[in-house]
Amino acid sequence: MSKEEELKTKVLEAQKNSDIASLYVLEQEAYETFDEETMHGFYANILDLALEKLTSTLESHRKFDMSEVQDFATTRALYEYAMEHYSAGQTKDASSLFEVLSGMTNDDKFSWALKLHWLAAAEDISLDDFIENMADIEATQAKKTFYISSFTKEAQKLLDNAQTSGEQ
Repeated sequence: MSKEEELKTKVLEAQKNSDIASLYVLEQEAYETFDEETMHGFYANILDLALEKLTSTLESHRKFDMSEVQDFATTRALYEYAMEHYSAGQTKDASSLFEVLSGMTNDDKFSWALKLHWLAAAEDISLDDFIENMADIEATQAKKTFYISSFTKEAQKLLDNAQTSGEQ
């Protein structure tokens, strides 16, 4: 069996088991092995599994447990999906996704960070401006989070303004 066939077998097994975490483990190898079209399918499968898991989680009235590997991987996939929308300038869609995700986990730091993403997208602030003016990328990289987790004082002003206007 060739390396590519072996990898396809592993990917199919992970998909069959709805194992998003294993798909992320295989991501680098897939990136080095598969062509661009196959990679689109690879990521589409991750997203499909994540959306299924989101639906079942919402239906069961629970939150994602960030200490559970599959919930963590699902949250990452949904965050990446929201960021794709944000990157494409679809701020309304991104804002809605960030809003849902901000309340979907048991991780207060993630929820707080996603509220800032949500507010920025809702205010129609472009992703480039969000990263440039509100995100602290160095601090985020130091924390090694999969999401933008550190912010500037500009982001805090956005949050303060949203809370002030919500109180009136």
